Amino acid sequence: MLISRAYAAVSESTNDVIDLASAPSATDAFLSNMLVMVVLVALFYLLLILPQQRRFKEHSQMLNELKKGDRVVTGGGLVGKIEKIIDDQEVLVDLGNGVKVTALRSMIQGKTDLKAKPAANDSKDDSDKQKKSKK
Repeated sequence: MLISRAYAAVSESTNDVIDLASAPSATDAFLSNMLVMVVLVALFYLLLILPQQRRFKEHSQMLNELKKGDRVVTGGGLVGKIEKIIDDQEVLVDLGNGVKVTALRSMIQGKTDLKAKPAANDSKDDSDKQKKSKK
């Protein structure tokens, strides 16, 4: 015998009967599951897709409004000034010290107010070289 007499006596006395009338119908269960799915899709759209579309629109607008003289940051982190608009795909960016590069408009990350400053070490190195050349 697999069931002890004490367990069998308890289970007979409680009369645990499952009431099928209180269980939700298949239609109710389906509709509640679909409601959860609709809410998840709406949250996904509001939290991920909509902000990304807004950012893309703002970036495209900024790229279309670029003009000569704007200070920009490229995708590689280079800071420079737009020297010339070549066409709707490319711009000529002056990085300073006579270094000019052609960059794709799409690789410009944004405009900046940063001014290119020589590093402190560069000025020391230049003065050291001048002192050594005098000797």
